[in-house]
Amino acid sequence: NTSFADVYENVATNNTGGILVFNMPNLPKPGVATRVFKNEVYANNTANFAPEGGAVAGVPAGSGILINSNDFVEVFDNDIRDNETANVIISSFFATTYTERSAQPDFDPFPETIYIYNNRFSGGGSSPDGLDLQTLKLAQYGLSGSFPDVLWDGIVNEELLVDGSLPADHSICIPDENVIMLNIDMGNDFANVTEDMTAHRCSHDKLAAVVLDIAGAE
Repeated sequence: NTSFADVYENVATNNTGGILVFNMPNLPKPGVATRVFKNEVYANNTANFAPEGGAVAGVPAGSGILINSNDFVEVFDNDIRDNETANVIISSFFATTYTERSAQPDFDPFPETIYIYNNRFSGGGSSPDGLDLQTLKLAQYGLSGSFPDVLWDGIVNEELLVDGSLPADHSICIPDENVIMLNIDMGNDFANVTEDMTAHRCSHDKLAAVVLDIAGAE
């Protein structure tokens, strides 16, 4: 788990998942506050060959940027394209393949305060990995259709809900009008899948840049 990280100027391609921002449940220190920017993330469609039960075994092939169980994540100024499950996936601990692992008392399984803006998206979402997502894509968009650029499992901390919605400071914010997020309502067996962006056309305060103070460095 990593806190206060900048992930930038990388090229991620030909992986199962391009850039993964995870928070593991059984580590003593939780991760928080990651900026992902100025990266090129494309065609990460390699079949997942991780051993069963491993931390990345459940990553769908075709994942561009995958945010799991992490808070205060800012994704901006990236080129993201042709990732065939979705260019960005936001998911909770409950969507992973390691839910049987013990968790630290302060582990937060829900991704919150996510800010995605000013990225360049194209392609992707046309051939998702896994039968559930394939079936959902076919039902929602047809044989030749594609998922939108952002896919969210829709699982939230119900204790935080106010009139059925997360408070603004915990929300996933995507202010760009041309970027759509699909809430797949995974926690309710995909019963209320929606592209409604009303609660997500918002913004968060931007995270500060990471500055390393290294002794002896000029």
